[in-house]
Amino acid sequence: MTRMQDIADKLGISKGTVSKALNGTSNISEELQKKILETAIEMGYTKKLRRQKDTERRLCILIADTEYKEPHQFAYDIILGFRQMAEPAGYEVDVVSADDSLQKSLSYDAFMLQNQYMGAFVVGFNLGSPWMEDFHSCRIPAVLYDNYVPANPHIAYVGIDSNEGMELAVSHLKQLGHKNIGYLSSTLGSYVMQVRHKAFFQTLRQAGLSADYARARSAYLISECVERYLPKLLDMGVTAILCSHDQLANAAMLQCQQLGCHIPEDISIIGFDDLPFCAYISPPLTTIRQDRLQLGKSAYYALESLLNQIPIGTLLLHAQLIVRNSTGEVKIK
Repeated sequence: MTRMQDIADKLGISKGTVSKALNGTSNISEELQKKILETAIEMGYTKKLRRQKDTERRLCILIADTEYKEPHQFAYDIILGFRQMAEPAGYEVDVVSADDSLQKSLSYDAFMLQNQYMGAFVVGFNLGSPWMEDFHSCRIPAVLYDNYVPANPHIAYVGIDSNEGMELAVSHLKQLGHKNIGYLSSTLGSYVMQVRHKAFFQTLRQAGLSADYARARSAYLISECVERYLPKLLDMGVTAILCSHDQLANAAMLQCQQLGCHIPEDISIIGFDDLPFCAYISPPLTTIRQDRLQLGKSAYYALESLLNQIPIGTLLLHAQLIVRNSTGEVKIK
């Protein structure tokens, strides 16, 4: 096993300087600290983290662009589920805001090594996040929520089965008589949005329905998506709209109501996620449920496997259709 002295010998510096860099001490230059961390990773020093005593075992949840502090927010239950498993098992868990400035200042492995984290659960990253590139070759285990990185045995992907979710949603609409189904989505800059977009069209074809790409629209802003594209879908004669997440579905319902459309008499709408508000809006939203508490627990199982050098690749939970009042039979004209 690589020792601090080995790192010091390779760089021609003292063991004390290496120790300062590995512990994030501020009285050495940023350039030297970065060089020491990179050398430590290159020499396999990260393996030391797996041999920590039970009283020193530390994990982190890296959060970017996702709300999680209040019970009604998307990631709250995901984090809760992870902690419910990790903390009784003897791990200390920190929730770390991993904004772009942090990701650009250090590599993922260097950050983890400097803070003595054995592994991470990564939530809210998009394809453009700086550390997404690091995950292709990192050595410290990480479990990515709704992101997939191939061919790295230190990385796992957990999430809901979006293909199954789309199949449930489209099958429900088809049973209600809908043949012209539209799709509204957030920007396709995240892995899971790309998966759901692809799954939507694949499911339509499997169901024998028209898979016209003109019926699918996406935008970065929810307001832009519904104000600009929803009227176009209505003009195309769609009788149902499937949305990539619940907040977009809620905005779509409000926009439809402003346009004088009645839900579900004139248009049916389905969301994805089953956030707490879905049962209380008017009309209550039909959606695809993600069991977020179980997702967090599954992330812990996957990370614990990686820490024990069991190379789990993908762990997907089953989706569940929750039928409420925002979907109904096609209106006979």
